[in-house]
Amino acid sequence: MPSTAGDDPPGDVFSLAAAALVRGGSDDLCSPLRDAVAMPGAVISTLGSPMGSQTVCASTRLGARIDEIQIDLGEGPSWEALRTRRPVAASDLQADGGAMWPGAWAALRELDVGSLYAFPLFVGAVGIGSIALYSTAARELSGADISGLSRLAAIVSGTLLRRAVNGLEVPDDAAAPEPYSRREVHQATGMVAARNGIGVDDALLLLRGHAYAVGRPVRDVALDVIARRLDLSL
Repeated sequence: MPSTAGDDPPGDVFSLAAAALVRGGSDDLCSPLRDAVAMPGAVISTLGSPMGSQTVCASTRLGARIDEIQIDLGEGPSWEALRTRRPVAASDLQADGGAMWPGAWAALRELDVGSLYAFPLFVGAVGIGSIALYSTAARELSGADISGLSRLAAIVSGTLLRRAVNGLEVPDDAAAPEPYSRREVHQATGMVAARNGIGVDDALLLLRGHAYAVGRPVRDVALDVIARRLDLSL
């Protein structure tokens, strides 16, 4: 059954959540996600390279423990969502999940976690982590809920990648305070935007994310794009 908050139609609920995420101004990215589907808790984590595995935010201590279990064991719905780049639904963890994630499943059952939904976080080819929403009771999310949360996950992905790369791309020449405003970066951004049919802000994020993932300066990646040695097609 639908699991939106109050009597608002799902589109309104997710629009409000999206606006809250876009506005930012807080490290709490979990509350808008949890509130959108009236789930008891949410947790966001980065998993594996390039950002390392750690909890970004958790609504409750239970959420932090759910994340810790999956990170420690290297398995669970959150890892599967990132690996497959698809939402993973475990609507009744007390009954199902042992075959897919035996270690995590046993540990989560001991915590009396009833349901866990995971959504992948990625930008282009850069895998970032996942969002998990959980309940102590078995819980079915509607198709509209899952679709809406997937859209919110895209916003969270961009936010986390921006946070990671902002300030990390330090130019070799201290006299160049705007490393991303160089002509080559603008040209490559335009090429990536045109190839993928996306806006220039998203194209620049894709360019910067790739540079961050492979440990290269953005300008070097831009030169490869311009020379057509690198294709950043989605």
